[in-house]
Amino acid sequence: CQVIVHDVNELTEKLFPIVEAMQKHFSAGSGTYYSDSIFFLSVAMHRIMPKEITRIIQVDLDLKYKTNIRHLFDEFDNFPEGAVIGIAREMQPVYRHTFWQYRRENPQTKVGEPPPDGLPGFNSGVLLLNLEAMRQSKLYNQLLEPTMVQKLTEKYHFKGHLGDQDFFTMVGMEHPELFHVLDCTWNRQLCTWWRDHGYSDVFDQYFQCEGEVRIYHGNCNTPIPED
Repeated sequence: CQVIVHDVNELTEKLFPIVEAMQKHFSAGSGTYYSDSIFFLSVAMHRIMPKEITRIIQVDLDLKYKTNIRHLFDEFDNFPEGAVIGIAREMQPVYRHTFWQYRRENPQTKVGEPPPDGLPGFNSGVLLLNLEAMRQSKLYNQLLEPTMVQKLTEKYHFKGHLGDQDFFTMVGMEHPELFHVLDCTWNRQLCTWWRDHGYSDVFDQYFQCEGEVRIYHGNCNTPIPED
């Protein structure tokens, strides 16, 4: 087992020029938690990691594993042609809220709608990054360009504050083919903030998750069930 420790400042220095344009659209404002470039690490990981590293799993710290993480690595084998990232859906109506203006202008849209047929957005607590595929995908790398980011944020009237998660969500609305959607049991989010903030009527459509949980995600400081 080989452990390599990376210097945060060094990584941020490499990241900043790549993600600078994104930060104004997907950060909570200058000097705040998510405005730091490091929260966009996953977006540009393929440009920072050595070429010999071809696949990475990136996870949040507020997780509890109920199965061997090796099984999650096997999910790379399920990526459809053209997909570069494995990610689970967001399990709260946060993006129903964020895309309110686009939804109002496009009443028939699936953007922000709950699963199984809607596009609820993504949660970046558990990420499978196929770095090799990310490097080779012309489409994905075009989407990192400031002009493309600007174009999409204007189209969707998007202003977020959740870093990489917002970028992946917005891109997923336009190009779902870039993503392999992980089953909710691989990122069983527990936060219920939006239930009490105006969305109690639709909350459960987003929050339900069938099957045996493999990874619990105690997001927004939610306690994780004891064994």
